[in-house]
This record gives sequence, structure tokens and C-alpha cells, in this order.
Amino acid sequence: QLPLVESGGGWVQPGESLRLSCAASGFSLADYTFGWIRQAPGKEREGVACISATGANTYYLDSVKGRFTISRDNANNTVHLQMNALRPEDTATYYCAADQQPSPFRLCVVQRDIDWGQGTQVTVSS
Repeated sequence: QLPLVESGGGWVQPGESLRLSCAASGFSLADYTFGWIRQAPGKEREGVACISATGANTYYLDSVKGRFTISRDNANNTVHLQMNALRPEDTATYYCAADQQPSPFRLCVVQRDIDWGQGTQVTVSS
């Protein structure tokens, strides 16, 4: 129900980088836990990275630790996902998600009672 707009997806070769952005339109995201959820063909939906309202606490999927960084800029009403050293298995549609509960783990892993954006496609291939 919340108006969330993802951008920054595209096609890249393995090892390259992308920066995804999520913009909140018409409301303030400052009080929400935010995160990125992805879904790829033939794979289950998985929480990639989530961040608490203040940015103090984060959760990362094991396979992206050390490669992806989630950040938020509450003043500019945006959330970002910097994705480095991309791999073909990172190919998926990436969705911005918001949760009023304070736990990044709940958003990324439990994945309930959350709002979603429209998604942006990330394709990693040679």
C-alpha cells in the first residue's frame, strides 16, 4: 500500500556493481525498517539486506555479506543497496520493502506484514 519506487537495476557482467535506490513518495520513511527482498526464477524469495529505522542495526543474507551494503538517507527519504562483485546467482527482481516493526531480521527473514514496491530487475551475466 505504501508508495515505494525502486530504481537502479539493469544488466551487468559478473564482478561489476550496481546501486539500487528506493524512494518513498508521499510519506516519510524515517520510522520504518526497510529492506531489499529478491526473487529469482526457480528460487524462493529471500531477504537480501534490511536496516532499522535509524540505521543502527542491519541484517544481511549470508551470500551477500561483504559484497552488498544497505544504507538509508532519512533526510532525503531514500534507501540504497550498493551491490559489488555481482554474481550470476544475484540475478533476480529486487523489491524494496518496509515494515513498521523495528527488527531487520523480521523484515528480511520472517517477511510478514510488510509493504512492497514494484521491483527492479537485476541481471548478472557474461
